[in-house]
Amino acid sequence: MRTIFLGGLLLLPLAAAQSPPASTSGYVGSNVCKTCHAPVWANFYKNPHYRALASGAEAPEKTGCESCHGPAKAHVEARGGKTTIPRAFSLMPPSQALNTCLACHEQSIGRAQIRRSSHTQADVACNSCHSIHKPAQAKSLLAARQTNLCYGCHNAVRSQFAMPHKHRVNEGAMQCTDCHNPHGAAAPTWRAGLRPRMVETTAGGEEPCLRCHTDKRGPFAFEHAPLRVEGCETCHAPHGSMNPRLLKRPSVFTLCLECHNGATGFGLSGDGIPTQTSSHNMNDPRYRNCVTCHVRIHGSNSDPRFLR
Repeated sequence: MRTIFLGGLLLLPLAAAQSPPASTSGYVGSNVCKTCHAPVWANFYKNPHYRALASGAEAPEKTGCESCHGPAKAHVEARGGKTTIPRAFSLMPPSQALNTCLACHEQSIGRAQIRRSSHTQADVACNSCHSIHKPAQAKSLLAARQTNLCYGCHNAVRSQFAMPHKHRVNEGAMQCTDCHNPHGAAAPTWRAGLRPRMVETTAGGEEPCLRCHTDKRGPFAFEHAPLRVEGCETCHAPHGSMNPRLLKRPSVFTLCLECHNGATGFGLSGDGIPTQTSSHNMNDPRYRNCVTCHVRIHGSNSDPRFLR
């Protein structure tokens, strides 16, 4: 075997540099991987996953490259190739990629929640949004800016955030994960039958809207039922709207009359939702803005009709 000198540096033959140490388990160590994957290795120390390698106390199956890609002995002996590595993420089905990540991230993500999430059911796996070796953002190792990742699938939501009245996601004042949990959220206490899409609840099981709009939280002596049962989306479009205050309708009274129409209820008493009295003539513009008088429409501590 020849010894090669280049520019005063001693270079070992390729075969000698790639020869893994004898191992019956098939694990060769990350130092062998960097022989061919030098660009990846050069920046890997910046990666949160480097901790498993830096500690030096982890088992081979939980150390460095092989903790994710599996034992590389066959891959090295074959001199590369995606099909010779046990776990090549670009060739994996979504379920296998998810299982690989959950081997370490089960506690931080929540196995039960992510398996029943809308993303998992739609075959959206971890590597659909995260890039371990070439992240566009260091935080969470996202493959692109968070809004661009979400818009890649949710085009309808992108158009809603372009409306005149909207939450300022595109401007960077907030982001999708302020309200949604992409890994799946616990069952909500509002609209339970409709299963709101991965909407992150507060510690008290409330809507994420109340994290910012704290004056609407309560508890109130006189509750407005839709706030607790149907949620904010009963009246508001959370992403964006053509109407002020993100309302679903341009006129306030038409929104109120969707419920306050005197319809028969489902209880034994048969009482429906109260409608306006005969003194409230909807032809009179004075009565078309309900919140002029019912100022505490989200709930009141002093008046059952939310007048104060």
